Amino acid sequence: MSGTKLSGRPMLYTSYASEMALLNTTTKKVMVGLLLVFGAAAPFIFPDAGGAGDSPLDINLQLLANACIAAIGAIGLGLVTGYAGQVSLGHAFFLGIGAYTAAVISGTDRTGRLVGYGVDEILIWLPAAGIVAAIAGIIVAPLATRLRGLYLAIVTLGLVFIGEHFFKELTNISGGTNIGRPAPTATLFGVRLDVTDPNFSRDQKLYWLAFVLLVIFALAARNLARSRVGRAFNAIRDRDIAAGVMGVNLARYKTVAFAVSSFYAGCCGALFFIVSGFFVPEAFNLELSVLFIAMVLVGGAGTISGAILGAFFFTLLRPVTRALPEYVPFISDVSSESPNVFQLETVLYGALIIVFLIFEPRGLFGIWLRIRNYWKAWPFSY
Repeated sequence: MSGTKLSGRPMLYTSYASEMALLNTTTKKVMVGLLLVFGAAAPFIFPDAGGAGDSPLDINLQLLANACIAAIGAIGLGLVTGYAGQVSLGHAFFLGIGAYTAAVISGTDRTGRLVGYGVDEILIWLPAAGIVAAIAGIIVAPLATRLRGLYLAIVTLGLVFIGEHFFKELTNISGGTNIGRPAPTATLFGVRLDVTDPNFSRDQKLYWLAFVLLVIFALAARNLARSRVGRAFNAIRDRDIAAGVMGVNLARYKTVAFAVSSFYAGCCGALFFIVSGFFVPEAFNLELSVLFIAMVLVGGAGTISGAILGAFFFTLLRPVTRALPEYVPFISDVSSESPNVFQLETVLYGALIIVFLIFEPRGLFGIWLRIRNYWKAWPFSY
């Protein structure tokens, strides 16, 4: 019997190799191909941030670039939480380490106030940001071998507050509270990507950078999930005691999970603010960690596609919430005593997590599976 998927039998394969293939169905190949073509052509379809019109609900390249970068961080959190089952609320801490590592390497010390080495090449500061964050993840990882569930979540939550304190106090690195420092300078082979040139705009170049990196990171994560390491992650997630009895080295694979997740978070943090060009230490707070947890849970834990869906969902949702004060009278700006849009966003993240955990634990990816299975079985969809 050939090692292929049986025609008319969804999810039924005749060999292990065909089931574990990167794109194991024709539908997946076509869909991924269409998404890649659409993603590459997006700069010619969507306008720059300044040319999207008067409505804040218009989708622009800056928004899509942020979604691609957020998806990289969500994939990283999905690997440690969705695949390996290690609940981490400290993602903002690793994002901050990556952001400041990149800013220090790329920044310049023109005022004598900030540490900077002026290395603008993205092929240097981006991997360095990921590696430094991964080292921090390896340092934290031993806790994962001793703690599980709520206890591990509380410990990783403490990392956010510790990191926020140090980011504010180390003013020669972070710039200090409410002052901040410029984001890393994105230069690729001597070409500045964060400035407009006669051929392409700044937003177009940054979007292409974010899109290409998302494809690379998603492909790497998918291959990791299909490997022996990924299967060990799943065994630990489902029942770590049983996995240990079967011969899975719990300490090793939990450390790998935290290291890889932290590497993704560091790279995401290094890229997160090149679009805005500036960041402050207050940005790496508990709300940012909750946002990434929401991306993973609402998108679909344990899937690469779900993490990407969640990142795009929440990134594209933000302009909607920011536009609410214009249409809803009781929502105001920050200066008013009425509920403001930032408070509303925090409440919305929590509400969406609760709703999806109760009604659709598999998230947006689960909804897609329902729709796909419905049409595959039609007209016998009951």
